Amino acid sequence: MSKETRTATSRTTVLTGVTTTGTPHLGNYAGAIRPAIAASRSDDARSFYFLADYHALVKNQSPESVHRSSLEVAATWLALGLDTDRAIFYRQSDIPEIPELTWILSAVTAKGLMNRAHAYKAAVAANEDSGQKDPDKGITMALFGYPVLMAADILLFSAHKVPVGKDQKQHVEMARDIAQRFNHNFAELFVVPEPVIDDGTAVLAGLDGRKMSKSYNNTIPLFEPEKKLRKLIMKIKTNSLEPGEPKETEGSALFEIYRAFATPAEVEAMRGKFAAGIGWGDCKQELFEYLNEHLQAARVEYSRLIDDPGYVEDVLRKGATRAREISVPFIERIRHAVGIRPLVR
Repeated sequence: MSKETRTATSRTTVLTGVTTTGTPHLGNYAGAIRPAIAASRSDDARSFYFLADYHALVKNQSPESVHRSSLEVAATWLALGLDTDRAIFYRQSDIPEIPELTWILSAVTAKGLMNRAHAYKAAVAANEDSGQKDPDKGITMALFGYPVLMAADILLFSAHKVPVGKDQKQHVEMARDIAQRFNHNFAELFVVPEPVIDDGTAVLAGLDGRKMSKSYNNTIPLFEPEKKLRKLIMKIKTNSLEPGEPKETEGSALFEIYRAFATPAEVEAMRGKFAAGIGWGDCKQELFEYLNEHLQAARVEYSRLIDDPGYVEDVLRKGATRAREISVPFIERIRHAVGIRPLVR
């Protein structure tokens, strides 16, 4: 029994995947990366973090983009302080047991369950609203079966807790259903996972005031060079209130972003400046200076890692080796449970 396996029974296993669909931005950091890295330092948890590059293919079919994003996402987590001696950090595609388990789980997953997936229903509704005769036009099996792949990610490593946003809660609930079906039909092998939704997690507004998202093309990349960072911050949408007029912090993208990075005392000071009528230009300049200083050291490390992809690759491969110390023997138990085993011992 490996060291990883021996310690598994004494700690809660927490698993998080990061889809490689683009360059990490301020919203990713405040909403997911920072709390995940903080949680990984707990002695009570065994943490798994992975680059979900198979998941990326659902929406991103540009090989160059998926490849580049894998480097950028990995470099981001490492630059921000992920301790890969404590957490197991790997690339999904380096674990062949994941797609194998996906197929096995497909055999116990009801199609009706997949029909209820939010992403699939939204795609069908979009087709119907546009007058398409075929409600499934343009919908791939990757989109339809996405929740099964996510279930395999979770169940293969016996995750107890899966931190997710509200939009992903349904997928964890589906993983629970699939695990229970397998355990009932074959053997009690899978931990039934629980979604963890932190209502206190920061959700940042983007350049146009909507939620910061690559889908809206309104993001501020986390490690932009100084000049580009300042230029983007100056583009953040504000209202027409003049300097000297009191301003509301509620609904202000500038205040939300500042609050996500500043200390409580600094936030209260900025709140006072809003009440006193700080000019939008001055506010944007203060936000730029604060973020630039806050991210400077990590930006330097990120640039170093981007320029040394061999090092990042080595970190990911070492993480995959550790992950497979768990996944290889477990998939053997799963195969045995479903009858896929040698004819003679």
